[in-house]
Amino acid sequence: MTDTPVKEMSFEQAMAELEKVLGQLERGDVALDESIALYERGAALKARCETKLKEAEEKVAAITLDGDGAPTGTTPVEGL
Repeated sequence: MTDTPVKEMSFEQAMAELEKVLGQLERGDVALDESIALYERGAALKARCETKLKEAEEKVAAITLDGDGAPTGTTPVEGL
């Protein structure tokens, strides 16, 4: 696990670490206490990935199109 706080991670960083956490949990070669800590970290990483994906979806949804369906610009999404 990295020392980077989950809330500061990019989608790619969180996904990469989540994959490592899942790998460790799937192998089952860690102590119970460590498994619990890994599970908690994994849950936080999953939430971060979901948040970043939702932000990206909202940005894509905010792209405005002309009558022919060609992008003409973006509409600001509040809160982003």
